[in-house]
Amino acid sequence: MDNESNGRSRNIIVFGAGGRVGRAVVAEAVARGHRVTAVVRDPAGYADLEGAGIALVRGDATDAASVASLAAGHDAAVNAAVRLDVPSVDFFTAVAKAMVAGLTEAGVGRLITLGIATTLETAPGVRLMDAPDFPEQYRTFSQGHVAEFELLTAEAGPGLDWLMVVPGIDLNADAERTGAYRTAVGTVIDGPGRITHADLALALLDEIERPRHSRVQLAVSA
Repeated sequence: MDNESNGRSRNIIVFGAGGRVGRAVVAEAVARGHRVTAVVRDPAGYADLEGAGIALVRGDATDAASVASLAAGHDAAVNAAVRLDVPSVDFFTAVAKAMVAGLTEAGVGRLITLGIATTLETAPGVRLMDAPDFPEQYRTFSQGHVAEFELLTAEAGPGLDWLMVVPGIDLNADAERTGAYRTAVGTVIDGPGRITHADLALALLDEIERPRHSRVQLAVSA
């Protein structure tokens, strides 16, 4: 969990770069000396993302051809894209399909995609979202990430080493970076379930530079 990039600068493409997590990932990657392609739906609305080491481009995370074209020549991809105006299952499965097809065509071997804490297990086979009193509207949204994970598991070939990184339930945009985090595979981490956007970005970049987990949900918390 340090800032060393093993002495090698990478080309990293970030889908959903205009959101809070996407911005944090872009900032962390550039700080480590990597070159970033920041993908948004409308670059005109995100001019503040432009800067040294960053190429701001228009793209569609749900379109395999767009993903393949933009991702060519990159070492790794991060997917932090989200739409709240599209049914969750429809959107996240479309993104997963596009990432699998597009990144495979482009020859990108590593994908880090963002999950949601409500899909983590509190006991074997029991997710947080399975609680009887869990709000139905949040359960519906969470199901999109479950469907995304299942699709990646079923359809990603051996050439795409993917990982779903899942932040704690209290994802804090305003708190200061601590430079530390804890992880667990597939389960809720004991404690308040809090992590800053900056520390989440730290975890994502660590998994690009020094991959330790593959084809699982990796919970990340302070």
